[in-house]
Order: sequence, then structure tokens, then C-alpha cells
Amino acid sequence: MAEGVAQDTYIAFLRAVNVGGRKAPMALVRELFAELGLRDVRSYIASGNVFFTLPESGPAPAAGAGGADRPGLTRAIEERLRTGLGFEVPVMLRTVAELEAALLESPFDQVEVTPEVRLSVVFTSAPLTGLTLPLRSPKGDWEVLGTSRTSSELFVVMRLEKGRLGGNPIAGIEKNFDVLATARFFHTTAKILAAARKS
Repeated sequence: MAEGVAQDTYIAFLRAVNVGGRKAPMALVRELFAELGLRDVRSYIASGNVFFTLPESGPAPAAGAGGADRPGLTRAIEERLRTGLGFEVPVMLRTVAELEAALLESPFDQVEVTPEVRLSVVFTSAPLTGLTLPLRSPKGDWEVLGTSRTSSELFVVMRLEKGRLGGNPIAGIEKNFDVLATARFFHTTAKILAAARKS
């Protein structure tokens, strides 16, 4: 894929794979994506980040008069992963352009990074409504500083205690806002974007 076509690349962020016994070999995951008719399927590191483009023509889970049917495509990928892997895998889809825009909106330049601080991007299955910022955990071990313009990406600062991360913001976000979510460290997200841009 040429560099100029990268904007048409989708990034599938898979939730909670290769942790806690939820084994998902990336070679198998790539095969499952390709079985849906998706093209140029690649993956990046084992945390579950898959790049692909849509079929040029013919039947596909993303086909639609106005372009990609994002909910339909998401459901098709999740169902194929469920049958192929044997467990549910929520998927958050973004295009390269959407991820680029989200990272440009990050408020992390306001954060003093120390060895006890981790910066994270949380991707949600739907835009959040009713979110008041900043949102802090009861223990103060994580804090949502801001969101992207679409309110589908949250920028979270996590603080280590005795060298270990405290609470998991995903659980609180999913429970309070009735969405599914997955997270990547900010520096990892930037690397994912760079990898997705490559041919």
C-alpha cells in the first residue's frame, strides 16, 4: 500500500487479548480478518492492533452506498473473532485519519512526566455523553484529563504506587458510561499510528 493510501487504512483495537488466558495468536487473527474479505491485513505487537483496508468491490461486511458501515463491520469482525478464537473480543475501529486527529488533540503536553506517571489513550465503542472533566478515580490513581473532539478517545494519566499501576480506568469507564473500551499507552499509540501509515 502506498503512503498516500494510508488514510484509507482502518485500525482495529482489540480488547484484552493475550492476557489472562485469552490467547490470540496474531497470525490466526490476521487470517480471520482476511476471511472477511478485508485486504492488506497486518498486525502490530501482540496487544491486538490490526490494520486493514476495505474490499474494492463485491460483497463485504463494510459494503454500503455511503462507504463503510462501521457498526456492521465491527459486528462482523467481532463475530468472526468469537468463532475463530472461542471467546468474545470487543473491537474499536478507527481510521488512520481519525487516530491522527485524536492524537493531535491530546492534552498530555500539560503533564509533567515522571517515572511514576503513565499516559494512556482509551478507545471507546461509542462517544461518551455526560462526562464531566477532569474525572478522577476515588483513589486518585488515574485521571481523565480530556477527550478527543468525537468524545470517543479519552486521555488518561495513571500514577504508579510503589512501582505498580493502581486501578484500571477501563472498568470504571465501561460501568459508568455503558460503553466498551480498550486502552493503549500514549507512546504505543503513536507507534501504532506510524506502523499503520507504512506500506
